[in-house]
Amino acid sequence: MDLSTTYLGFRLPHPVVPGASPLSDDLDIVKRLEDAGAPAIVMHSLFEEQITREQLGHMVSVEMHEDAFAEALSYFPRPEDYALGPDRYLEHIRKLKAAVGIPVIASLNGISASGWLDYARLIQEAGADALELNTYYLSTNTWETSEQVERRTLDMLQAVKQNVKIPVAVKISPYFSSLAHFAKQLDDAGADGIVMFNRFYQPDIDVEELEVTSHLQLSHSPTLLLRLRWLAIVSGKVNASLACSGGVHTPIDALKAVMAGAHAVQTVSALLLHGPEYLKTIVDGLARWLEEHEYESLRQAQGSMSHERCPNPGAFERANYQKILQSWRSQRL
Repeated sequence: MDLSTTYLGFRLPHPVVPGASPLSDDLDIVKRLEDAGAPAIVMHSLFEEQITREQLGHMVSVEMHEDAFAEALSYFPRPEDYALGPDRYLEHIRKLKAAVGIPVIASLNGISASGWLDYARLIQEAGADALELNTYYLSTNTWETSEQVERRTLDMLQAVKQNVKIPVAVKISPYFSSLAHFAKQLDDAGADGIVMFNRFYQPDIDVEELEVTSHLQLSHSPTLLLRLRWLAIVSGKVNASLACSGGVHTPIDALKAVMAGAHAVQTVSALLLHGPEYLKTIVDGLARWLEEHEYESLRQAQGSMSHERCPNPGAFERANYQKILQSWRSQRL
């Protein structure tokens, strides 16, 4: 079975890619992923706050007093909160490129088009084959408009594109007011890929300790549904590659994402739960389903259930909302 696909200009033997996660921090695990058939790997993100802290620290050590330096740095997360600092991140790219023969996609997580984006060029020079921009931004400013939020991401993309020649994908959230239009704007601004979606980890409240707490919750298959809807709506309307991120745990999950229009399917939680070798289970199951249903290749399935091509496009729209509500009422009665 021909499972090949093209993502960010790379010809991949299949679409199932380990997404950004701590798995990329361990060279032995990355090699196991490659042995399990990973066609590429996405590194965990280097955060804007890490780079800003390092730049501020250098500036203050040269130009300011030590007491002011300590106060200034207190506004930033501690270095130990991150697995790799900026310099170590660049070195880790070099180590990954020397250790494996698959494309290495680096990741930057930030919200502003400022000097820290020079690191995009350093990432390219370190040997990364592509770059994923994770635009994890939650607007809490009541005066900031939706257009300004979109402009922030578009400016960041254009700044990076001016600094590098490697492909650039943008990982976005599902919370834009006109997501299809924003995807088209990203495409027009030069995005080589659009990744749907990053996940906002929701804070909780400890009512006894009166503290805001946070817990890592892995995705599960129902997480995929929101991705399927928007992949299907955007598929065929942009030139950029599309990737699904979130909720891919089984071969059928991967198949659904491809049918909705994904060129690549990123999986993380399933690998964290079952180990790197589980990637082969997903790929083998995907191939088996296509063979059993007499598909000649993955490309035949790709986008076959998108908004433009599926038999019932209204299922992705308002009509589905009405239908679901009516079905529940009839069940209760």
